[in-house]
Amino acid sequence: MDITSILKNLALVGGDWILYLLILSSVLSVAVMIYKAIYFYRNRILWDGFLEMLTAFMNKEDIEAATAYVQRTSNPAARVLLAGFQNMDKGADAVEEILIGKRISEKFKMESKLVILGTLGNNAPFIGLFGTVLGIIKAFHDLATAQNPNPSVVMTGVSEALVATAVGLFVAIPAVIAYNYFQRRVKEFVTQMEAASKILLVYMKSEERTKPHARI
Repeated sequence: MDITSILKNLALVGGDWILYLLILSSVLSVAVMIYKAIYFYRNRILWDGFLEMLTAFMNKEDIEAATAYVQRTSNPAARVLLAGFQNMDKGADAVEEILIGKRISEKFKMESKLVILGTLGNNAPFIGLFGTVLGIIKAFHDLATAQNPNPSVVMTGVSEALVATAVGLFVAIPAVIAYNYFQRRVKEFVTQMEAASKILLVYMKSEERTKPHARI
């Protein structure tokens, strides 16, 4: 059997298996949405209030209280600050590198699993279209091999095949919406981490300038 015959036989299987694939993709998509929604919900904070408390502690030079405060706060920016506070004795330059590494680590956690939503959002319609094409091929093949050809056979097959395209769009649209929403939240958290890092570094560098003997 040549490759053409093999491909033809595979095409004549129809697109039913595509529907099962899309259903599994939908379940996976919903699971990722729930997982990421829980993550962002647990890490939400009132940023203005957090910033106000943080700057108040630092203006009083009460680093111990500031450290305890960020340690109690579940948020990427707070975790970045905690890494900085815990290494302040190493100097501003070292802390700056530590903050960069911690921001990269936190961003990686935030973006984890989002590639699944992006992939499904981009490719589910094409998977559904593929199922439709297979269904139409099978419908016309059934018409050609039928003893009493009837156009209604083709119309029924085509209508069933179009379901795959509809399901593909049904999977893709929520995935795209969720992906865009979570990416916006990632950018928001990244901005918060960068702002928090700047605040700490400005504080440390100003302290080093006013206390040059600390470097001796």
